[in-house]
Amino acid sequence: MLKEKSNERIILGIDPGTSVMGYGIVKEVKSSVELICLGIVKMDHLDDHALKLKHIFEKTVLLIDQYKPDCLSIEAPFYGKNIQVMLKLGRAQGVAMAAALSRNLPIFEYSPRKIKQSITGNGNSSKEQVAAMLKTLLKFSETPEFLDATDGLAVAVCHSFQKISTAGNKKSYSGWDAFAKDNVKRIKK
Repeated sequence: MLKEKSNERIILGIDPGTSVMGYGIVKEVKSSVELICLGIVKMDHLDDHALKLKHIFEKTVLLIDQYKPDCLSIEAPFYGKNIQVMLKLGRAQGVAMAAALSRNLPIFEYSPRKIKQSITGNGNSSKEQVAAMLKTLLKFSETPEFLDATDGLAVAVCHSFQKISTAGNKKSYSGWDAFAKDNVKRIKK
């Protein structure tokens, strides 16, 4: 069965990490987004950094082969004070990107702030706030053991919102307050 490419796409989102990699997969149909799955890949049992990178590559390829996403959206490494941590995260991101490239998938990269902003309306939201908003948006109730899973899911939803917001909405808002004022009926209390 062929997908109607203009109306439907599957997005794989990844939150790279060398101890835990989070992922989420969503199906976008026109302007709605539904959860396919979310999860984590644990690597804390592996001592060798190269083995962790191999595991990230193999698991990403498995996800791509199993779910046949149309693209990969990935969180960009954030700038921190610990250079070694940044280097390891950059390698993890690069390996996940290489897995997508090996399957000819387009890649989209988003900053942590952009992801949080698109999900909650606040670029400084906590992981817990992002997870709570995703549970509401995608109508699921289970709380994953690791918030890395919802972080990966947030990347996929963020990418979906970029298309939806540019395709469907003619009005843009300067912030949450402006949106809330114009959309009183859509806000649950």
